[in-house]
Amino acid sequence: MKRRFERGTVRAVIGEMGGGRELLVDLNGKSERAFEEQDVCVRAEVGDTVLLNTTGVRLGLGTGGVHFVVSAWEKAGLGNHDATELPGHIMKLRYTPLQRAVHAVEEQDHPLHEHIVAHESLDHVPVVICELHSMVPAVAMSLQYELKQSGQAPCRIAYVMTDGAALPIAFSKTVRALKELGLLSGTVTVGHAYGGDLEAVNLYSGLLAAKHAMEADVIIVAMGPGIVGTATKYGHTGIEVGQVVNAVHTLGGDPIVVPRLSFADPRPRHQGISHHTLTALGQVALAKATVPLPNLTDEETAQIFKQIRSANLHDKHQLVGVSGRSILDAANHFQVPLRTMGRTLQEDPAFFFAAGAAGEWTSRLIKKPLRHHAVRSSAGALLADKN
Repeated sequence: MKRRFERGTVRAVIGEMGGGRELLVDLNGKSERAFEEQDVCVRAEVGDTVLLNTTGVRLGLGTGGVHFVVSAWEKAGLGNHDATELPGHIMKLRYTPLQRAVHAVEEQDHPLHEHIVAHESLDHVPVVICELHSMVPAVAMSLQYELKQSGQAPCRIAYVMTDGAALPIAFSKTVRALKELGLLSGTVTVGHAYGGDLEAVNLYSGLLAAKHAMEADVIIVAMGPGIVGTATKYGHTGIEVGQVVNAVHTLGGDPIVVPRLSFADPRPRHQGISHHTLTALGQVALAKATVPLPNLTDEETAQIFKQIRSANLHDKHQLVGVSGRSILDAANHFQVPLRTMGRTLQEDPAFFFAAGAAGEWTSRLIKKPLRHHAVRSSAGALLADKN
């Protein structure tokens, strides 16, 4: 196991990130970025010395190019509250020095517990399954934009964040931006991911919480920022896409998978349809999912369908052709930055067209007359208060 810790000096606070702050630190004579998570330690001030976990950046990994603050070196005490004062007995990051108790929606004293007990089905709600966190904004933006253009009311989208990558949801600037714009109605963090509007023990109860406690019209499931990959068939966290398909099917939802497409990624294994998608849908998913495919050039389409036939995906899943181009107008309308693996919408259009196609397809499934939002259930009101 490799770990690297270094000490730096805080030079500036770049900005707030929901449940944390981005700092500029002086580290070995260079200015570098660091993420300070709320409640992990006492807030550092300009001029303070901080202890940083620099492992990911020093290894050149995709951690967003930031270090992580472990503690304010010369300040005593922690930034959290007395655990006895807060509700909740479900531990996340269990048996580690940073384990924390959360108030999971499954717990009997949780105000929304009844919604978990009373329901065991997703009642055919569309669940859009994304491999990468960077797909989430494109799906949400395209979906809401399509509804807006057809005169429909915005739908309630709940984001279920798995623990396949970043664990604190506060690390995602994207989620914060989507919530501020009303594109997401709420978040659920499952497994060891934490910090969502609701906490859940696992994916199954998290999905049920999104549908019945948050009253979601659509659920988006994806890991947080980052992904683990090893260039092997099964050695990546994107494998969870197939597992999510199985969970949604078991609970009676409608699984819709965003295929990971790219013609800009220099790695052959991610050209066309990524080997991640081919494995997750070809070997791991045991149930049928809908896979929207965007309109691309003839050459690109030919390559994709060659891969589909080779993996036999056309026999296992429902493939539907959708434009995907709505993401172009949606990105201009909502102004949420789109970037994947360092590439923009203009640099990797196929990737974002695939996510846009999923948003377009889902909008067709849920279009309905304008709804009145003045009257809300106790569950919706409770979540609105938290937001």
